[in-house]
Amino acid sequence: MEDKNILNLKDLNVYYGDFRAVKDINLDIQKNKITAFIGPSGCGKSTVLRSINRMNDLVEGTRTEGEIIFQNRNIYNPEVDAVSLRKQIGMVFQKPNPFPKSISDNITWGAKINGYKGDMEELVEESLKEAALWDEVKDKLHENALRLSGGQEQRLCIARAIAVKPEIILMDEPASALDPIATLKIEDLMKTLCMDFTIIIVTHNMQQASRISDYTAFMMTDDKRSGHLVECGKTSELFIRPKNKQTEDYISGRFG
Repeated sequence: MEDKNILNLKDLNVYYGDFRAVKDINLDIQKNKITAFIGPSGCGKSTVLRSINRMNDLVEGTRTEGEIIFQNRNIYNPEVDAVSLRKQIGMVFQKPNPFPKSISDNITWGAKINGYKGDMEELVEESLKEAALWDEVKDKLHENALRLSGGQEQRLCIARAIAVKPEIILMDEPASALDPIATLKIEDLMKTLCMDFTIIIVTHNMQQASRISDYTAFMMTDDKRSGHLVECGKTSELFIRPKNKQTEDYISGRFG
């Protein structure tokens, strides 16, 4: 049975001023799977990721063309509210960024803003359990989140993201600032979370992409430095039998 699409990128182009950072991206994202974007620095991976929940709207001079179809509509249609969209498509950044508040307040912050009427204590426990952090912090819920280790902070940021019940979680190099043990915890967590969420990750670590993702998208730049999609497919196939010579050179270490 074919996997079900949750997101469709159609002729996506992103400009920073006059510079076209991303060129003609066409890609389907599968529901409840992990899709990894790989490629050299500057090829537009993070730009594509930030386009998916309109974070690029916050960058002055950015212009987006094409379509990203989510829930049967283009997220760039004028009637789509970007703030509401980010409730459904959450994001976890490269550097852990917990709020300078208690662990509990970090989790409930988004829920309160979005008018959550349920039991807040239940939400905190449920979200921290989903992020594999509950057992480590259940006796510290009212302590400042900035006292946590880097790996714990990142899992708290994931818990904060999932507390508002998104459908998709975007992760931009979520483990690059972490030690190997914390990185493995994040990777294990992602594998578990994709039972309930769709995960899209940008990573420079090809071993990480091969370990955790179901699908991999490889990007490169053209002679005008515009990022484009070279190849996308099931990770097991792309890493063993890539269809494109550029992909083969990159994953085998011959690139550049």
